[in-house]
Amino acid sequence: MKRETAWRVFAGEYNDSTVEIKGEGEKVPSYIVTPLGAKVNRLFIIGVLTDVENISESGELLRAHVSDPTGVFTLYSGQYQQDVTKALSDIDVPAFVAIVGKARTYAPEEGVFYVSIRPESIVEVSAEARDQWILETCTSTKNRIEAILEAMKMNQSNAYDLRKLGYSRELSEGIVAALKNYGNKIDVDKYLTLIQESLQYLRPSREKLPDLKADKKKIDTGEEEVKDEEEPKEEKKSKKETEEIKESDEEDTDEPEDIENNILEIIKGIEGKDGASWDSITKKCEKAGLDKDAIEEALTSLIDKGLIYEPVLGTIKTT
Repeated sequence: MKRETAWRVFAGEYNDSTVEIKGEGEKVPSYIVTPLGAKVNRLFIIGVLTDVENISESGELLRAHVSDPTGVFTLYSGQYQQDVTKALSDIDVPAFVAIVGKARTYAPEEGVFYVSIRPESIVEVSAEARDQWILETCTSTKNRIEAILEAMKMNQSNAYDLRKLGYSRELSEGIVAALKNYGNKIDVDKYLTLIQESLQYLRPSREKLPDLKADKKKIDTGEEEVKDEEEPKEEKKSKKETEEIKESDEEDTDEPEDIENNILEIIKGIEGKDGASWDSITKKCEKAGLDKDAIEEALTSLIDKGLIYEPVLGTIKTT
């Protein structure tokens, strides 16, 4: 039997899935279909392992969570994956981990649908490996977005025409299944934003990021990109105007990454062996002149990035 593709999918897309194609017969695989048409039987993910918990009296069933820039994957590992379960329990959290696993679902009642992963292998990796996975997953997600937009332009979407456009059989079939089951509920802009935010996290140097929503518009309309030489030339500014703009730029330093870096240094300065309380961090940051809402937002972002974590509720530690 052919080994199933291990898809690269962000948690933000995977956790939105509510469609399962169940295999019929012995050893026939089942699939979770994501809103962007990934037809997932197996996944390859890299992120921050944030917690591992025994959830059975015998201690043979573990639940764990792995965070990426868009959300959190839930993992379950038990007695039938003894090597993986032991490896999972031996890792000191937080840690960057790479996981290959099977897609799993749980539907306790009508209209309630949960997805998880049963790990087949797990290994600790570097932050650089995690960043490379993010880039590859951004590329894969963008490819699915382009495919689903092409399918939406067809009178009746079908896998044959998508394959003629160069998309794989697995993706073409997944796209058709996604449109059939999710219909007009697919929020393409949401997933474009997930890509943009993930790339922003990898590039804190304020480089201009590609305008993915402009790419979507070009796919929708077929319009060509405007050439640089066709853009109107900027009028020459006076010396006084130039100096005013420069002064304004120097004063505007409250970028999100600057706030996050400041807060991270504050946490490092006050945390002890057991970490620092959320309240003490907030008070210290407010004394440094930071806005309370900006502090809350930055702390949440730092947790998502795996730079800090909560060993217990209300206590923060750096990784």
